[in-house]
Amino acid sequence: MTLSTSTLDPAKAVYDQSVPARAPWSHLIKKGQILRIVDAKGQQAVDTLFYSAEKPEERYSAQDTLAEQGSAYVTTGTRLISNAGNLMATVIADTSGDHDTSAGACSCEANTVRFGHQTKYMHACRENFVVALAGHAMSKRDIVSNINFFMNVPVLPNGELAIVDGMSKLGDYVEIRAEMDVICAISNCPQVNNPCNGFNPTPIQILIWDGPA
Repeated sequence: MTLSTSTLDPAKAVYDQSVPARAPWSHLIKKGQILRIVDAKGQQAVDTLFYSAEKPEERYSAQDTLAEQGSAYVTTGTRLISNAGNLMATVIADTSGDHDTSAGACSCEANTVRFGHQTKYMHACRENFVVALAGHAMSKRDIVSNINFFMNVPVLPNGELAIVDGMSKLGDYVEIRAEMDVICAISNCPQVNNPCNGFNPTPIQILIWDGPA
């Protein structure tokens, strides 16, 4: 991982909003603007997707991003690549490190398989994404593999992925600079059946700055 801090002043952000625990969020991020996602309480997974604002059928590709950087995790310097092979955004600051982009988003169906039928009606990230994308004329079929900021997913010696206790601390953040106009959709993960949120989902903070004139 490559940890780095930012010099941006929160008082100069053009957008500042708290996203409640378990809630969806979406917003247009214009080319050159900088998005900061703050893990306000620590150990909160933030499932995130990016779509081209001009052509939403062009969207974040976890596979192309990992192939581009030759690493299993997202951190400072990671170039977020679209399914058309274009650069969508760049991670420019990261105080936590090792953000997952392989484990996907939780769903009611996956919860049922992993944790039992009694979890079928529990809120999940895919439902949050449906709500977030509805405002941009997209639907469930537009949900693709996402980034899980602040989610700790080590690769075990046998090659399996594990979801274990998060390592992010109160106030940790990641900053992403948009390299094209993008729609960012977030599910502030509601999962309580594994330790990705410390079994206690909490709020996050979103800030946006304009880029250099």
